Amino acid sequence: MDEAVPALATGEASSDAVKEQPLKVYIWDMDETLILLKSLLDGSYAGAFDGLKDREKSVEIGKRWENLILELCDEHFFYEEIENYNEPYLNALNEYDDGRDLTSYDFEADCFSSPYDDVNKKKLAYRQRAIREKYAKGLEKILDQHMVKVWNDLYNLTDKYTDGWLSSAHKLLEEALGKTAATPTTNSSSINCIVTSGSLIPSLAKCLLYRLNDVVSSENVCFRVAVYSSWEVGKLQCFKWIKERFGGPNVRFCAIGDGHEECSAAQVMKWPFIKIEFQPDAPHRFPGLDMATVQTYMDVIYESSSKDG
Repeated sequence: MDEAVPALATGEASSDAVKEQPLKVYIWDMDETLILLKSLLDGSYAGAFDGLKDREKSVEIGKRWENLILELCDEHFFYEEIENYNEPYLNALNEYDDGRDLTSYDFEADCFSSPYDDVNKKKLAYRQRAIREKYAKGLEKILDQHMVKVWNDLYNLTDKYTDGWLSSAHKLLEEALGKTAATPTTNSSSINCIVTSGSLIPSLAKCLLYRLNDVVSSENVCFRVAVYSSWEVGKLQCFKWIKERFGGPNVRFCAIGDGHEECSAAQVMKWPFIKIEFQPDAPHRFPGLDMATVQTYMDVIYESSSKDG
């Protein structure tokens, strides 16, 4: 990625204390880490509880999420038009966007199609900007009252069924940014990134539907928080982009996920990795994982590296 990361302080005369505080970049896997979907659909989540969880209910919840994600993608995120053009991040075509006011732009009449020459890339860039703007507004401004209720009811049902998995994961992302009830603003020395193996548009839809958009915002993506899709490029490449974008002499990275690919990528990058599992006796799951544990993993790697160096 080409974007440079601005200084953490807002003014030129930042204090030495702020300069010395390391920038912490948390790289989160999405599926089966921050959210549960596949394990609900195939019943493996329920199966891990030896009959204590209703498998049919799990599958039903998963199917309802699947339908809601597809509906949001198709009706609001141009998915049928752009699903075959998958970029690893949402502002990948910014150079083709001339900043035209899209308020009265007729997307249905602009003859957008493949092949993706410069003219069509401009039209695609418009769609990506429209998606960013919708994402920033949140679902309450996009969906009607009935659909907002359907969404909220499904979220609460899922959170109850999974013993608070969704809400506890969200809370940890808030804590990673330094957000608390007393201090609702984010800490400029911490950044959340999501790297997902899903394609970008459904992944953004999931962020909204699973209420991650206040801790993983596509707004100001070049210097605050980012969503990266490894659908075509792989997670190691996404990790390298993140390091290229946020890296520096005083930056610490930590990857959190459930899969072998992100574990291997973290090993290549020499970053700490925390493996998430949904089994009830797993050492790291939601609820359960906390910032103290994450910090311990980071300290082990980075304090060891500083001693070796």
